[in-house]
Amino acid sequence: MEKLNLSALAFLCIFLSSSRNWITIQAQSLPPAKFDGFLYRSGRVDPDAILIEAFYDPVCPDSRDSWPPLKLALDHYGPRVSLRLHLLPLPYHDNAYVASRALHIANLLNASSTFPLMEQFFKYQEKFYNDQTINLSKASVVKQVVDFATPAVGNFLHSEFKTAFNDRRTDLKTRVSFKFSASRGVYGTPAFYVNGFALPDVGSPLDYNGWRKIIDPLVSAKFDSRLDLLHTKF
Repeated sequence: MEKLNLSALAFLCIFLSSSRNWITIQAQSLPPAKFDGFLYRSGRVDPDAILIEAFYDPVCPDSRDSWPPLKLALDHYGPRVSLRLHLLPLPYHDNAYVASRALHIANLLNASSTFPLMEQFFKYQEKFYNDQTINLSKASVVKQVVDFATPAVGNFLHSEFKTAFNDRRTDLKTRVSFKFSASRGVYGTPAFYVNGFALPDVGSPLDYNGWRKIIDPLVSAKFDSRLDLLHTKF
């Protein structure tokens, strides 16, 4: 009888384990059709370019402060450095998710407006701080964001922009960004990865000289490796 009970228990454990794995597999969503994030420059990206990944919250003051020096560095290095922006709406910023969703909508309707709209959010960030909207309903906040964002995207797209907030696909895109950031171990903003490696001091903006100290040696290393390859050929 004891052996029978142990056998039955073992079978039950195997069955439950298999069932749980099957349920987990069934519950997992497919990977997104497109890699998460917004490219700073449109057009063809140099495959040898140094890749910076920035994780931002559009209502985060430190994200706001980190953008001007990063943008300056990107403009300095040109095609040698590329940027992919990921959004991580922090839960303690009440309006971060709505603002992030607005950026995804902007990218869908007019991709060239994504970064100008982000800069608008940074410039007038106080409008969307917790204290400023504490007495507003979610619908009121969405309306405020739509009216705020439309000029950057294009006034003729106001109706489409408003409708997109009722489209579940834009909600899913925003969720995917959040989950992607979490899967990379990012827990605060701003956070930066360079060529896949995380930079220290999450939440602390880098100044322009800080970016130069990080990128200059990488650019030099690429140049030196190309020279070595040329010498090897000849």
